Amino acid sequence: MSILNEISEMMQRGRVAMVKELIGKALEEGISAKSILQDALLPGMDIIGEKFKNNQVYVPEVLIAARAMNAGAEILKPYLIEEGVKDKGTVVIGTVKGDLHDIGKNLVKMMMEGKGLKVVDLGVDVSADRFVEAARENNANVIACSALLTTTMGEMKNVVQKVKENKLNLKVIIGGAPITKSYCDSIGADGFSSDAATAAELAMSFC
Repeated sequence: MSILNEISEMMQRGRVAMVKELIGKALEEGISAKSILQDALLPGMDIIGEKFKNNQVYVPEVLIAARAMNAGAEILKPYLIEEGVKDKGTVVIGTVKGDLHDIGKNLVKMMMEGKGLKVVDLGVDVSADRFVEAARENNANVIACSALLTTTMGEMKNVVQKVKENKLNLKVIIGGAPITKSYCDSIGADGFSSDAATAAELAMSFC
C-alpha cells in the first residue's frame, strides 16, 4: 500500500497520531504537501462524506475523521503556503440570529474543509449584518446559514436581502432540520441542502 493510501486510510479511521507520523514520513520521502493534501487527505474525506450520505457511517465517525484531517492539514499548512497552494474558495458559515444550535453547522464546516475550502465560522446567533460584514472582509464566495428552529428561519431571508442590498457577488446557501427546497426558493436563496456532505458539494460547485 502506498504511503498516500495509508494516510488516507488512517485519516478515515481517525488515527491522529498515525496520520501525523505518516505525513512526516511522506514529506521526508520528498512527496509534496500538495500531493499529500490532494491525493490522501481530501479523497479520504470524500469517502467519509459519501459513506455519511449513505448512512454507512454516523456523526461520531465523521467527527474523528475530521479531527485527523485537521491535524494533518495543520502540519501541511506551512508547506502548502511555501508551495503556493491556494484554497479552493471561501465560505462564511454560521447559525442564524436567535438560534444556538451548532452540531449541524460544525459538521458542514468539517465537510467543507474536507473539500479544500477555507471556512470562516461565525458561530451561533449570527445577525444578517454580521454575515454580510464577514463575507466582505474575507472576500467570500458563499454564505452558508444554518437554522434548527422554525422561529429563526426568517433570519435567512434577511441574510439574502442584505446580500442583495449590498450588491455582493456571492451565493447564499441554507440548511437545517426545518429547511425545505420550497422555503429556499421562496426567500431567493441560491441553494439548500438536507445533509452536510451535500452542503459541502453545493458550496464547492459555487466556488
